[in-house]
Amino acid sequence: MTGSEWFASAPGGLNRYFTELFHALARQPGVTVSAAAFGAVSPDDPPGARSWGRTGGSTIDRARSAFLERADLRRADVLDRHFALYGPAAFARDGRVPLVVHFHGPWAAESRLTGQGELGTRAKYLIERVRYAGADRFVVLSNHFREVLSADYRVPAERIQVIPPGVDLTRFRATPIPTGAHRTVLCVRRLERRMGIDTLLRCWPGVVAEHPDARLVLVGTGTAEGELRAQAAGAGLGDSITFAGNVDDKQLTDLYEQAELTVVPTTALEGFGLIALESLAAGRAPIVTDCGGLPDSVRGLDSSLIVPARDADTLGARIVSALNGELPTPEQCRSHAETFSWDVTAERHLTMYQELKR
Repeated sequence: MTGSEWFASAPGGLNRYFTELFHALARQPGVTVSAAAFGAVSPDDPPGARSWGRTGGSTIDRARSAFLERADLRRADVLDRHFALYGPAAFARDGRVPLVVHFHGPWAAESRLTGQGELGTRAKYLIERVRYAGADRFVVLSNHFREVLSADYRVPAERIQVIPPGVDLTRFRATPIPTGAHRTVLCVRRLERRMGIDTLLRCWPGVVAEHPDARLVLVGTGTAEGELRAQAAGAGLGDSITFAGNVDDKQLTDLYEQAELTVVPTTALEGFGLIALESLAAGRAPIVTDCGGLPDSVRGLDSSLIVPARDADTLGARIVSALNGELPTPEQCRSHAETFSWDVTAERHLTMYQELKR
């Protein structure tokens, strides 16, 4: 497996997925798996975890070092690449290695939404096309990204496989919803424009008007943080909104226990939304938008948790009704999360690898 960064060094959805899938594959009997990415390898990582070096620095230098590092290819049955820019080509001295590409999202389109210019986004798209060429199988997390991969990258449908992600069920527990002076709504997202935090902030005055004891906690950082802080301050409700920045796993677990519900208000390019599964595993119902694969995380639990993207009025009304008690219980949320298991996800990957291995 080749990724971008280890989750311990650079928290984020792709890095969480890469790290958790590696752990789950390493638990499977009869399997030897190695994985390489940038950043420090954790003492908790299984044997086979390697680092290409520190995070940060020159992108060109990092891409070169990852491309030239081919230590495990000579004995690999399959190469599974999780980020287009990093990792060696699928060739060893004794021939070609079957290549699996995980499509976590359109890198170029995501960069365009963060404000990168047309030249840069075009270059990223061309890199993606080159690095996807010749892949034997593509893995996506939802039917939505299967459609994106087929339409925007011209990948034949028969080479695309949908494998939903898992969630670490040991990291979270479903605790009773707390009672106290404040009622917390939690949102864990990178603070980027496509994450829809601006929509959440637009609806928040209406929520507080109905529930003056409501508090919104925003976890994460990103390029839009300055404008979001200004938006929150301009609404005159600064004391009901907390920007918590980045938190570690223990702090995040505590925040879930303190929350009554969570919100995932993404407006574009959402492959699945691992954070929604984590919320469910912690016994907290997530209100999600109808963006990308997000509805897949809650549709089997309660379809009323799905609201239209960018619709502040509907989002606010659903948060108010949730605070009025219209939510699945912590036990129902946890039971639904248990249908998403990393071990099941790993087994589905192994079935695919067996079909492809040289």
